[in-house]
Amino acid sequence: MTVLAHTSCGSEEGPKAVTAGSPCHGLSVDVEDYYQVWGFSSVVDRATWDDYDPRVGDSTRAVLDLFDRSTVKGTFFTLGWVAERDPQLIRDIVARGHELASHGYDHTKVFDQTAREFRDDISKTKAILEDIGGVPIRGFRAAGFSIDQRTPFAYEELVGAGYAYSSSTHPIAHDHYGDPNAPQAAFHPIAGEAFVEAPVATATVFGRRVSCAGGGWFRAMPYAASKRLFGQAAAQHNGNLIFYFHPWEIDRDQPRIGNAPLKSRVRHYLNLAAMEGKLHRLLTDFSWDRIDHILQPRLASATA
Repeated sequence: MTVLAHTSCGSEEGPKAVTAGSPCHGLSVDVEDYYQVWGFSSVVDRATWDDYDPRVGDSTRAVLDLFDRSTVKGTFFTLGWVAERDPQLIRDIVARGHELASHGYDHTKVFDQTAREFRDDISKTKAILEDIGGVPIRGFRAAGFSIDQRTPFAYEELVGAGYAYSSSTHPIAHDHYGDPNAPQAAFHPIAGEAFVEAPVATATVFGRRVSCAGGGWFRAMPYAASKRLFGQAAAQHNGNLIFYFHPWEIDRDQPRIGNAPLKSRVRHYLNLAAMEGKLHRLLTDFSWDRIDHILQPRLASATA
């Protein structure tokens, strides 16, 4: 297994507002609406999604504005279902210089699909995004970080569908996702292929892996602790980290799903009001770029 060397910001592909040579981390957004999260799937059926008032367009555009103010670029892993209903949002993401990537069609976890179902899902979503966005789709993120030992077919299918990389693993122990034995740094999962798997960020503390990848973990921790842990992870892996969050995490006024399980509601609504401010600090304290840019040295020979 080949571990990837780190990429610096300030290259021709990267942002100009950071110091050349500084470690550059991957900034990513999972574009899905508040009612589409896995934690609410037991009470919100996919068949009823169109019954909800969409908020993902406004919240994603608020993220785009935040990135503009911070002079950073990122990768937007977008559901095909969302793209079909708000094509202008897809065009806005591309027009502002960000990477458009696939989050699958309707947030179905990979380990809940057969190989054929997964192939159809990723091919359909890639076609939708490319048709609307007018750019090649190279990146993929599985719903719920659901590429693991239960999905031995996943990487071969992604290569076959024309993807160049995935950021679909969260190498920790968790009740919803994760593999505590998976690699923590980016790697080539298929021998002889340039295809890259880039896990989201984790650090090792007292012999135990902990997440510093974003999402609910980031909302739950004091910012100073998150910053310290993220810096520790960067030093441990001597490379680029991947951070993620969702547009609904800065939407403090979103409707409440009152009949969802208590644990899901606590996780989902925790510290929403503080999220945007914490993100602004993080974007200022570290250097960021699109995932395809920071992986570019290893993607040069991958399928575009």
